[in-house]
Amino acid sequence: MKSDIQIANEAKILPIKNVAEAIGIHEDHLDYYGKHKAKLSASLWQEIKDKEDGKLVLVTAINPTPAGEGKTTTTVGLGQALGLLGEKAIIALREPSLGPCMGIKGGAAGGGYAQVIPMEDINLHFTGDIHAVSIAHNLLSAMLDNHLQQGNELNIDTRHIVWKRVVDMNDRALRNIIVGLGGSMQGVPREDGFMISVASEVMAILCLSNDLKDLKKRLGQIIVAYTRKGDPITAHDLKAEGAMAALLKEAINPNLVQTLENTPAILHGGPFANIAHGCNSVRATKYGLKLADIVVTEAGFGADLGAEKFLDIKCQKAGLNPNAIVLVATIRALKYNGGRNVKELATEDLDALKKGFVNLEKHIENLFHYHVPVIVTLNHFVTDTEAEVAYVKETCEAMGCAFAISNVWEKGGEGGVELANAVLDTLKNRPSDFKTLYDVNDSIKVKINTIATKIYGADRVLYSAKAMKMMKKIEGLQLDKLPICIAKTQYSLSDDPTKLGRPSGFSITVRDLNVSAGAEFIVALTGDVMTMPGLPKVPSAQSIDIDDDGNISGLF
Repeated sequence: MKSDIQIANEAKILPIKNVAEAIGIHEDHLDYYGKHKAKLSASLWQEIKDKEDGKLVLVTAINPTPAGEGKTTTTVGLGQALGLLGEKAIIALREPSLGPCMGIKGGAAGGGYAQVIPMEDINLHFTGDIHAVSIAHNLLSAMLDNHLQQGNELNIDTRHIVWKRVVDMNDRALRNIIVGLGGSMQGVPREDGFMISVASEVMAILCLSNDLKDLKKRLGQIIVAYTRKGDPITAHDLKAEGAMAALLKEAINPNLVQTLENTPAILHGGPFANIAHGCNSVRATKYGLKLADIVVTEAGFGADLGAEKFLDIKCQKAGLNPNAIVLVATIRALKYNGGRNVKELATEDLDALKKGFVNLEKHIENLFHYHVPVIVTLNHFVTDTEAEVAYVKETCEAMGCAFAISNVWEKGGEGGVELANAVLDTLKNRPSDFKTLYDVNDSIKVKINTIATKIYGADRVLYSAKAMKMMKKIEGLQLDKLPICIAKTQYSLSDDPTKLGRPSGFSITVRDLNVSAGAEFIVALTGDVMTMPGLPKVPSAQSIDIDDDGNISGLF
């Protein structure tokens, strides 16, 4: 069996100019990053902004096994299949973070015969967007500490600094650190820490900004600390937003690449969905909607995380109206949610499947809250049996969902034709009447309670004293009328990763709240989810190598 990178290296990759021409983009609107990657310029938007929007299809998933369930692979394969059927389609994805690439998941550009290419470029440094986010973020950190060193005219309380540093790598040793050691010339000693770059508010801002003007305004709104009187100190107070925006001048422009079958793919931004809002950039999605008849995009992890944030944060803030939702499931994940050990998922077990189906059932019910038609697709594995597939198909259709098998990992676009036809039928015959889950003008507690009870299935929400104190501060700053971004484990509908299936009778505990005033949402931290992941016992990095000719191996 060929590895993903072997398949990618054997693909017939077109010059990116040709891919752009196929969707009506003149090369004057391309900023080339080699032969096979380009950024879409702001001048292109001025040319296409008045065109009618295409249809928007979101791909999401159930709660996954630790290895994931092929959501990106399905997104890529669906785009390829729509192309085979003669549709003008574009896929819009997030950029992979180096953390998971070097950690447990390996490459994040799809898999098998449903990949975006050049695969090794995309998975490693791509066009440098995430590095630019890291540098802009850390510039603000440096300017904050320099302000403290130079006299602290803003009267910042060093015990109430909320802005950490970032690095695009899983490095648990950096979660909690002390900076400023070594004497009076080395800075002011204080507690600090690192997050992974994709959890940075700068990343969220990049993905939610409409243009450079909006980007700079949002950067200036970032709250970095509080004074001894409790007043917020922003990036604007430190006069940092101009330099930060300058560092992000190129990063704000979406990236154009292609799939194995030369379907156009716009990759831009990379926030995680378990600790951030989990969607590619607003600009990427809007460019796609003007350039294609159908845009297939994805949101990270399960529908309780990525889809909820896509619908309640991204769509609400950007005025997007999704036309259909594809919900990806696997027989493996359903049996895993039914109690089977991860090492035993390859054998038929209808009892475990039926027990675990409640997880899929809950996600379907959740998506129905948004009044957008749902198509369930099974990402097919060779170990799936006819009896298992028949049970899922019959039960999904009984719930009012369209159903299709996806075999894109093995067959590429050809293996996604059944799904593509189901999507086209839905777009034609099942109109969407999109509604968000809650009103942003509700109180923080009401908004969190709505998500926790309606989406997670919790009985109630508990708050730590620290969270309650921060809630009052946010309300006092009149920043409470913002969407909610809940940081939660991806493995369960609850905040406990061991509660699989469809847990009930549980509470969600909010241990802290933060306001991302630039991104314009409120982050609620639950469970033990970390904004800086750690590497596993055997990280994927141990298998990655490069030979004397520069050929990379080990990226799955």
